Amino acid sequence: MSTEAEETPVELPVLQSPADGVPAVVDTPEALAATRSALRAGTGPLAIDTERAQGYRYSAKAYLIQLRRTGSGTHLIDPVAFEGSATRSDFSAFADELADAEWILHAASQDLPCLAEVQFLPQSLFDSELAARLLNLPHVNLSGLMETALGVSLAKEHSAADWSRRPIPEDWLNYAALDVERLIELREWLLDRLAEAEKLEWARQEFAYLAAHAADEPRARVDPWRRTTGLHTLRTPRALAAVRELWLAREKLAQDLDRAPGRVVPDRAITELVARLDTEPTKRLGRSELRQVRAFNNRVAARYESLWLSALTRAAELSSHELPPRHLAPDGPPQPRSWERRWPRSFERFYRIRPALADLAESLNVPAENLLSPDHLRRLLWDSPDSQDEAQIDARLQELGTRPWQRELVVPAIAQYWSAE
Repeated sequence: MSTEAEETPVELPVLQSPADGVPAVVDTPEALAATRSALRAGTGPLAIDTERAQGYRYSAKAYLIQLRRTGSGTHLIDPVAFEGSATRSDFSAFADELADAEWILHAASQDLPCLAEVQFLPQSLFDSELAARLLNLPHVNLSGLMETALGVSLAKEHSAADWSRRPIPEDWLNYAALDVERLIELREWLLDRLAEAEKLEWARQEFAYLAAHAADEPRARVDPWRRTTGLHTLRTPRALAAVRELWLAREKLAQDLDRAPGRVVPDRAITELVARLDTEPTKRLGRSELRQVRAFNNRVAARYESLWLSALTRAAELSSHELPPRHLAPDGPPQPRSWERRWPRSFERFYRIRPALADLAESLNVPAENLLSPDHLRRLLWDSPDSQDEAQIDARLQELGTRPWQRELVVPAIAQYWSAE
């Protein structure tokens, strides 16, 4: 039995409300003009966050944009109020007015796509989550970082709320304002730590890359229906075809209704229904089987029963050569564990170089995936030549998008272990 007194966890104060109170939602041209004027008059970096409703709506658009700048206070903008007859607002002129400011985001890759939709993008940015990853901090979520850096905690009770709701409840607005309340202070703390760790240039290159690619179109996924939960349990091509047809029908309906697909019919309901085809491949699924799956009887799904029946009919009437393959050809290199038979030298090379990079990452106190993207490493080494010098390795990594700071560190290590000799 220990004689030392157990330490009592320190309970950190939770930010309850913004220091200046909860601002009114900006949803009129006059209010937006005042916000733009205030932010132009502000100084220093701009803290920014967005709120979406992906668990409720089909789109991932921003339903609220939070902004804060020293001297201008916090502003909560409803971008939907400025759409007019368009599908999205156009804030490009607004963004141009703030081009001189560094924008602070937490997990920028999550917010940039919806900001790109309203043409509200930074020229330069600071990503507090990415900075924390480069520092190899134990907690990189915003609340955890606030606790580590500033000794305060953030409540996250509304992070998964339906932000498309109007009017937005006052306690939700309070929560949203707090997400940007102390981002500027957090940036200063992280900048100091990055400088102390001699990682400031790493961060600058990463942030510049994010800003340069902020407007890039998201990469389209091949056969997205293959991500349906439970698909791995199905074995026959006919069952896969049924999943595909149901998924495509649900996707179109969800888009038309602007509802999250899982709120129309959850994935598990689709695979539960289609599983019958694995045991009875020649069976035609119809109204009786459909109604035996509870989720297809919910208020929304039941209204479109004919849609599901049409999808099942299409799948049943496909010829054998129209059925989807059990496995999709990989987009890019297959996983390294499968290289041994066809690419044995690449297989051996991968398992020499990856541990070396892991050791290098540990010595630099940075996560291995931030030192070099696992995808970049696979693409570099798959079906690779037996001879490769540093210049060739560097050129290939540059082509893949590996940043200069990363290449400077990893290229010598990769070259050293390229050959077994």
